[in-house]
Amino acid sequence: MAATPLIHAKGLTVGYTSEAVCAPVSLTLRPGEVLALVGPNGAGKSTVLRAVLGLLEPLEGTLRVFGEEVDERSADFRARVAGVLDDDAWFPGLTTREHLLLTAAGHGVTNTTTTVDAMLETFGLTEQQHVLPSALSSGQRRRLLLAAAFVRPRDLLVLDEPEQRLDSAMRASLADLLRAEAAAGTSVLLATHDPGLLTALGADAVVIDDDRCRRLRTAEAVAVMTA
Repeated sequence: MAATPLIHAKGLTVGYTSEAVCAPVSLTLRPGEVLALVGPNGAGKSTVLRAVLGLLEPLEGTLRVFGEEVDERSADFRARVAGVLDDDAWFPGLTTREHLLLTAAGHGVTNTTTTVDAMLETFGLTEQQHVLPSALSSGQRRRLLLAAAFVRPRDLLVLDEPEQRLDSAMRASLADLLRAEAAAGTSVLLATHDPGLLTALGADAVVIDDDRCRRLRTAEAVAVMTA
């Protein structure tokens, strides 16, 4: 029997006020699966992710995460979902290391020092661990956002174009990390513009556009992205 979906959307319409930004989206994401959302800029990928994270209510259709309607106010929901959107939000007085320590401790990680040290190393931020976010480069701030997602427990990882502002080596490391997430049973839903990342992940993709949305295998989705 197939595992119960972590995310199930059917005829999901998303947008702002009453105006939909894309065709209705239907998708299923199961434990240990990686699924990408692809499409041109403005297609609605980020808006779908915001709905999955409970930051935006659907206009129509159904959306269930962990078998329930999404409620971002639920402590259980927040404890199981880690997300990185295209938003930089920092405590201005906390260093890189302090941000990760606070995130880890706030989510019940017991071996915080070891976990944070590992994430600093993984994302190439060890030398910047005592630096304030305002003094980091754009790429370093992106890596800090990703490190904050990986430093805490999670059953579902939601990432909006995680490859942004990363060099080729870090993109390859990110692909390795996401494959390891899936192997450990974590589900990953990401929006991406990078056909190389999608190929490295070997993931299915939901192509989102104005007229229709469809799920494709990796090679078919890459062909659409590079057409």
